[in-house]
Amino acid sequence: MTDPVEQRGAPSLAATAPLAVALTVEQCWQPVPGGSGTYIAELARALRGVPDVAPVGLAARHDAADVPAVPPGLPVRHATLPRALLYEAWNRTRRPRAEATVDVEVVHATTWAVPGTRRPLVVTVHDLAFLREPAHFTRRGNAFFRRALRVVRDEAARVVVPSRVTADECVAEGIEESRLVVVPHGVRAAVVDGEARAAWRAGTGVTGPYVLWCGTLEPRKNVPALVHAFARARAAGELADRTLVLVGPAGWGTAGAEVERALASLPPGAVRLLGRLGDADLQVAYAEAEAFAFPSLREGFGMPVLEAMAHGVPVVTSRASAMAEVAGGLAELVEPTDVDALAAGLVRACATPAPVRERIRAHAAACTWEASAQAHAAVYRSVRP
Repeated sequence: MTDPVEQRGAPSLAATAPLAVALTVEQCWQPVPGGSGTYIAELARALRGVPDVAPVGLAARHDAADVPAVPPGLPVRHATLPRALLYEAWNRTRRPRAEATVDVEVVHATTWAVPGTRRPLVVTVHDLAFLREPAHFTRRGNAFFRRALRVVRDEAARVVVPSRVTADECVAEGIEESRLVVVPHGVRAAVVDGEARAAWRAGTGVTGPYVLWCGTLEPRKNVPALVHAFARARAAGELADRTLVLVGPAGWGTAGAEVERALASLPPGAVRLLGRLGDADLQVAYAEAEAFAFPSLREGFGMPVLEAMAHGVPVVTSRASAMAEVAGGLAELVEPTDVDALAAGLVRACATPAPVRERIRAHAAACTWEASAQAHAAVYRSVRP
């Protein structure tokens, strides 16, 4: 019995052909692709510039009207099953196999949706948040992720992780060090001109210098502590003329309510909640910020830190974390639950001199998606049959 998937357009492999790799790209069809979607799209785009690798997207069935965030020119092969059924089938039965849809030499699962395959399997593990904070996920989601983790332990030839912190967590969950490869993400910073800056300021009403935070309002982001720290620094007269700008959607848990309560200690207008911004506006928000604060309790990588640094913006973030890795010794590292330490870090970051800001920009400029793609390609070559 054949697997219930399409078998159209599968590329044949010749001995001299580039290494054919199937990447799961289904995340790009999500209404909000998020960090995983950015990773997939940027990696796929950069892999197309690696001469000996031929990436092919692997996705669920979609209507022709659906427009994904996959990069132009990437060939995509579709299973006949829609996303929900395909994910459950992969997770529970390990069918349909990836190679029934696309003829490749290596399969790369870019998220926890891991296809069954007889080819060498590479899996990217972004984080293990579902183990550390199970209450933030549904019962069904937790079950799905735990089964996927078992699949990774049992079947993955290599496991790509974005940070040493995530690698250590994987080792603690039974994935051998020999299978783990740390490959940091890249970053792409848009050039922001004076006209865009002025338009953003006028449109948001944000005037004067400000400290920026961006993300989803959820407990692990530790935003209430940031608001309290900002209030403490203002009360001490250190940041009296600054604004705290919070960018991003509401998430889950009590973080939103806690932020609202924390705002009571600040004068009106001292904190601005701008909600979700489009990509272009977010780039301006980074570029205009005097400092960026990201005191998360747990992250697998912490992309906003690198995005801020790409604009030469000093960062305050959590010590002994993936974000500290990303910052490469150029951030103000603090204990995120220590409000006084966080307040002091904000003051120091705002006082960062111009030469240090240029070093910050140069550090981020070296973190490219092209370098990340080359490192991924080396992983694929290492498992090639």
